[in-house]
Amino acid sequence: QVQLVESGGGVVQAGGSLRLSCEVSGTAFSMSDMAWYRQAPGKQRELVAANTGYYADSVKGRFTISRDNAKNTLHLHMNNLNAEDTAVYYCNKNPRPFWRGGVEYWGKGTQVTVSS
Repeated sequence: QVQLVESGGGVVQAGGSLRLSCEVSGTAFSMSDMAWYRQAPGKQRELVAANTGYYADSVKGRFTISRDNAKNTLHLHMNNLNAEDTAVYYCNKNPRPFWRGGVEYWGKGTQVTVSS
């Protein structure tokens, strides 16, 4: 079964930087299909960055998606963080997420909290 494990989150001051990681295992997949999402409290999950070259307007110039194919690991480098970046960050395929047991599968995500 596919397993997605996000890590690297934490509390950071506004203007700071953070690097998130996502380890994928248990299934055949293409790293090129992977992407980062985030969900803030009370809001819908949104696509942040994808290996297709997509970046949400709110993060362009600040976030960079990268991958290590040999390690099946996806990264998200985040710079100049602000309060609006506070959310739980998830990795998954785009546009369709991984499915397991007939339903969408999402990992636990990693919490990023930006303080002032």
